[in-house]
Amino acid sequence: MKGKAAVFTQIEKPLEIREFPLPDVEPDAILVKIGLANICGSDIHFWRGRGPGLKGGMPIILGHEMLGRIEKLGKNVKTDYMGHPLREGDRIIYSYFRPCGQCWSCLSGEAACPYRIKHWIGIPCDESPYFNGAFADYYYVRPGQWVFKVPDELPDEVVSPVNCATAQVVYGLHKVGITLGDTVVIQGAGGLGLYAVAVAREMGAAQIIAVDTIKERLELAKEFGADVILDASTTEGQDRTKRVQDLTGGTGADVVAEFAGSPQVIDEGTQMLRFGGRYLWIGNINIGLKGEIDPAQYVRGTRTIYGVVAYQAWVLPRTLDFLRRTLKKYPYAKLISHKFPLAEVNKAMEVAMERKAYRVALLPG
Repeated sequence: MKGKAAVFTQIEKPLEIREFPLPDVEPDAILVKIGLANICGSDIHFWRGRGPGLKGGMPIILGHEMLGRIEKLGKNVKTDYMGHPLREGDRIIYSYFRPCGQCWSCLSGEAACPYRIKHWIGIPCDESPYFNGAFADYYYVRPGQWVFKVPDELPDEVVSPVNCATAQVVYGLHKVGITLGDTVVIQGAGGLGLYAVAVAREMGAAQIIAVDTIKERLELAKEFGADVILDASTTEGQDRTKRVQDLTGGTGADVVAEFAGSPQVIDEGTQMLRFGGRYLWIGNINIGLKGEIDPAQYVRGTRTIYGVVAYQAWVLPRTLDFLRRTLKKYPYAKLISHKFPLAEVNKAMEVAMERKAYRVALLPG
């Protein structure tokens, strides 16, 4: 048997649909038939040649945000990481990265392993097990990747962003800390920012302010529960900062969370943040893009910065439970705004790059 994949061969060139044989499954591994795969902003950055580098060389399979059903279960795999029995045909979610377990970050119990994606971007797809990325019919879950069974009541469209966007938001807001009654500013109301509105509310935020340049995103942020929206396309930064100050009695926000992916928003976010406040950075993943920052604002203001790009294992089951409990409370299904068959991956990438979509999804063949 064979499966198809969209293969990345050259920077900013169309992805190529290629066929690969289905690999033999190791005793502790799982072969997954992908149900839905999303185009994350980082996939676009990789396609443009930005990111941590393609050390293993091309060709590679992009994509990491996905879910699927077990096609073939390794003979040693009996349960997920919570002890729930697994069978072929079960829907599962899994981490797209695999911490090495031996570096200082891993030994310290931190979600910061520098080698976590070496089995994805780090190796070419023309070597077995081939299916290392989400833009394909199948995905090979290696030993050491966290695996969790998906509750039956959660639809694919709600679960497919869990192992990247949703989990990152849950872990990021956990690290930065939301205290009952906090004012939280969300910079960027794309997929991650919209999840952040819901998660911050459930963590106890009293006032949530969403900032973006796209009107449709801001309207959806209101549906997710944002109390105030600020359109950055029609207002000046100083006016937005003053608005946040006015809404907090001149104190400033307790937490600002950056999901915009632009270094230019950092100074504005700092100005919105109160003395002793916490600033979460998630969106700025492009290496080499620089922005200005005034260190004294953090030293004299006793402000704290948290940078988050991965998460710990506990985040996945808790995120699934969060979605299950709040499924009817927030319009999660609206976050998958476009779907394309795998064969139309390049058209799907174009739509994703227009920034009018929240998440563009690929359906395997």
